[in-house]
Amino acid sequence: MPSFIDPAHSTPSMTETQVNIFLFITPVLGLIWAAYNTWKVSQVKVLKPEEFDEALSGESAGLLNGDQTEEQLRDGMKNIEEISSLITHGAKAFLWAEYRYMAIFMVLFGSVIFILIGASGNKWENAAFSTIAFIVGCLTSIVSGYIGMRIAVYTNSRTALMAWGIWGNNVDDRDKCYNDAFRVAFQGGNVMGFSLVSCGLLALYVMILIFRAALGFSDKPTYTTGTLNTDHMSDNIRLFECVAAFGLGGSSIAMFGRVGGGIFTKAADVGADLVGKVVQGLPEDSPENPGVIADCIGDNVGDIAGMGSDLFGSFGEATCAALVLSAYGMNMNQHWATMMYPLMITAVGILVCIVTSLMAIFGIPKGVNKKEDIEPVLKYQLIISTVLATAALYPLSMTALPHSFHISALSPIGDSSLSPQEAADFPSYPPTVHNWEAYLCVVAGLWCGLIIGLTTEYYTSNAHTPVQELADACETGAATNVIGGLAVGYYSTIIPIFSMAVTVYLSFNMCLMYGIALAALGILSTMATGLTIDAYGPISDNAGGIVEMSELPPEVRVCTDDLDAAGNTTAAIGKGFAIASAAFVGLALYAAFVTHCELSYVNILDSRTFPGLLVGAMLPSWFSAMTMKSVNKAAMEMVREIKRQFDAGQKDHDRCVEIATRGSLNEMIAPGLLVMLSPVLCGIFFGKECLAGLLPGALSSGVQMAISMSNTGGAWDNAKKYIESGQMRLDNDGMAITVERMKKGDSTYNKDMHESYPVVKKGHEIHKAAVVGDTVGDPLKDTSGPALNILVKLMAIISVVFVPVVTNKHLGGVLFNHAFKDFTTCVDGTDSCK
Repeated sequence: MPSFIDPAHSTPSMTETQVNIFLFITPVLGLIWAAYNTWKVSQVKVLKPEEFDEALSGESAGLLNGDQTEEQLRDGMKNIEEISSLITHGAKAFLWAEYRYMAIFMVLFGSVIFILIGASGNKWENAAFSTIAFIVGCLTSIVSGYIGMRIAVYTNSRTALMAWGIWGNNVDDRDKCYNDAFRVAFQGGNVMGFSLVSCGLLALYVMILIFRAALGFSDKPTYTTGTLNTDHMSDNIRLFECVAAFGLGGSSIAMFGRVGGGIFTKAADVGADLVGKVVQGLPEDSPENPGVIADCIGDNVGDIAGMGSDLFGSFGEATCAALVLSAYGMNMNQHWATMMYPLMITAVGILVCIVTSLMAIFGIPKGVNKKEDIEPVLKYQLIISTVLATAALYPLSMTALPHSFHISALSPIGDSSLSPQEAADFPSYPPTVHNWEAYLCVVAGLWCGLIIGLTTEYYTSNAHTPVQELADACETGAATNVIGGLAVGYYSTIIPIFSMAVTVYLSFNMCLMYGIALAALGILSTMATGLTIDAYGPISDNAGGIVEMSELPPEVRVCTDDLDAAGNTTAAIGKGFAIASAAFVGLALYAAFVTHCELSYVNILDSRTFPGLLVGAMLPSWFSAMTMKSVNKAAMEMVREIKRQFDAGQKDHDRCVEIATRGSLNEMIAPGLLVMLSPVLCGIFFGKECLAGLLPGALSSGVQMAISMSNTGGAWDNAKKYIESGQMRLDNDGMAITVERMKKGDSTYNKDMHESYPVVKKGHEIHKAAVVGDTVGDPLKDTSGPALNILVKLMAIISVVFVPVVTNKHLGGVLFNHAFKDFTTCVDGTDSCK
């Protein structure tokens, strides 16, 4: 008989009262910090014409000075205010239209959850609470995305003003404008990051407390005086299986937000780029291009609202996976502090991220005084938050967890289906771990996230060789640029995949599947900082568009372009974090699925499992094909409309926004249904064994495709910006050459000689080749790639929620277990697996 830990020696030092105080105060502090940053951004005033005249005659007149005339200041301010209003109105209109679709989905899919779980033999009370958790998750995800969109459209115009020097009193000092504009964009990102994480944590914990009051929570030990009693675990398992639907709601909304917003933004972006830059030869974001407003709107609804919902879904699913696995732990589920350890990881992360963002605002260890400072400061945010979290999570782990405790394994205690050899190969029951091992699992995920972020930065930043080589490839045309970009994307998967593999190995060996869930939470522990630097990118991008459309001085656009170039890299880093977290979340949810299904082990050579594995590996390709075709279809309609307007001498922004909105909302339904119905139909028709193959197939294929797509698109984008920044010139023979290539090829490199060569300008064939690469990469990095991580997570969480259905002897495996049961044979040729 296995030995069990005496409850007297497995009690955490943190009390339930302390847990409640900590989990309420921390998100409140996060919301206060978000409110403070909102107030700071609001101090930059975007004035209407009548307010501008009043400001000129009042105390603010001294701030509106410099080398601009009063008329230039008035016209610039008027244009910024009008363009900002158009972007805000368009973004709100799209989201409200999208939310109407989401409301219908919530009602329909919520009904499916209620009926199927209730009809599967569970109590109808369980079905009701699961449905409620699903609705709460959906609503919290919607609120998270909407908050992000609102602060982004509020901040972008103010970033443009600070880049111009207005209100910052820096019109005559361009370098100081970098600091002012960066600070506003960064604080806008802070609002999104901290409000989203704090709202998500608070909503989830309040819901858990309500469900606990209604369903009960047993803190009685499962082992007393030599007797094992697993009945005490049932209430806690039931509680957290209902809570798991919260993560399903969050990721369901993220699916539509990512796909719908991604199709919108890339249809507008591709249409505006192809007609405006390639055909008409206009600069990016030219006020003459009728598709530019739709492009700016897309940045907010896709990159901001979509990313917010995406990472909120990751947080919800990772936390729910850890809670479900904790509920199966022998003596974990009798201590509230131990059960709430996954939530407290996020809470500690909020405190760490507040300190980290303060350091950036006050220029510690380095401020932004010139364009070369921007990217390092953002990179320091990742590094500092990781180091601080590593230290802060240790005391939490020592106090919230017992010194040693039992965790759940894949096979339930007392399972007689294991052969003697299988039992010898499997971990002893019940597995015992120590609190320091759980801490190391979290830290392994935390540092894995940093490694992936820095790898992404290397492959997508124009400060490093891969992007500079892509710029060189544009010399011989778009084809070589496209080929080189695909290679960059494939190379960029190597280090992240090895990092994740090592983290999975270490985490599993220390805490089995519970360790995988903790690693996922480790990646997400600094999510507030990750969201901040991710939101910074689209805010800076929009600011550049507003500057161009407002016809402000060229040096202002140079400032916003430099901010945006760093923002492209941070956006790619944010996508890297989202993809890595999706991989670990998907694996943790898979553990919860096989544990709840009572599968002793998963044999990929099983005649039901291996076909599921193959089909699962194919699903990301099918999904990507659907989303890219949707972008192509909507973009073609956008191109035709923009061409028509150019030929007719019109400029109808509203028509372009309408086309992008209609196309994205119609096209997002089919990919969403593919992801959501695949695991349900697989489980119902082919059974839990086939579904146990489908999920890892989709995970292993989808993660690598997502990394490659996102980094390929990011590299192409920054290669184009590298050329636009004047880093490529034409030598005396008319050959293109970059500063870096001259340095590498000539030890006597002469900077003055290089600067005497003419710059490759916008409209040159080399620049057009870069634009083609950027345009091809747009749907990869902003639609299909980011949406794949939701595919991985959403399929897994749906499988967890619908376990009662797929394990029901009448509803699950209708074909394999009933209609074709005589053809279902185990790998050893027996029928013991039927």
